[in-house]
Amino acid sequence: MSAAVQVPGARVALSTASVYPDSCAAAFDLAERLGYDGVEVMVQTDPVSQEAGALGALARLHGIPIVSVHAPTLLLTQRVWGPDAWTKVDNSVRLAQEVGAGTVVLHPPFRWQKDYAAEFVDGIALREHDSGIKLAVENMFPWRARGRELLAYLPHWDPVTQPYDNVTLDLSHTATAGSDALAMAAALGRRLAHVHLADGLGSAKDEHLVPGRGSQPCGELLEILAAQGFSGSIVVEVGTRRLSEEEREVDLAEALAFARLHLAAARV
Repeated sequence: MSAAVQVPGARVALSTASVYPDSCAAAFDLAERLGYDGVEVMVQTDPVSQEAGALGALARLHGIPIVSVHAPTLLLTQRVWGPDAWTKVDNSVRLAQEVGAGTVVLHPPFRWQKDYAAEFVDGIALREHDSGIKLAVENMFPWRARGRELLAYLPHWDPVTQPYDNVTLDLSHTATAGSDALAMAAALGRRLAHVHLADGLGSAKDEHLVPGRGSQPCGELLEILAAQGFSGSIVVEVGTRRLSEEEREVDLAEALAFARLHLAAARV
């Protein structure tokens, strides 16, 4: 029996973080030229990343949708939208609604955000219910210093055992944590709503390599998701900050080709 190519339902989007420190506008332009299906907006100090009108204009100009918004819950974005964590989340949800994105990606609270952490699980569930937006909590990793592991996140860096309805699986973070990405995906089941496609070699540094250049089962995961009919977004989130424009374009084209190849799984 001949094999038929299965057309995947998942969209392959480009994170604006993949062009950092360049602008949101540069990410939209590159996503269109390379043939990505959408864009994930990382909310950061670039004013355009915080403004629905400007983002909508970029989406219309390039004919490419915004599939998700990444809330400014990183260490590097602690000053964006002020110090209050729930304000960051609520603004991100509002931004997602205004630009037509169905998902907000966010990190778990840091240990020093004790009040936020105590309310986090219930607060996420309430906001999902009220907004209709998926709040997909991302897997992180323990911090390591001088041979010791520091648990920097609450309730935990691993979302699998937490009662979140929606989770983002980041394959650079699984490398840093030493987690089994395939086991995590299997355990999450339908709760796996969103994927950050990157790679890593398992160092203590969050590497965000082009998929296929590290040790993570990036291709195998994509093939499994395609076979399961995964309909969420696969977002390429790789580090290119030290590259020239030409090198960045080559890397992001390679990442897209990798995703397309493995999502187009053969079905006998």
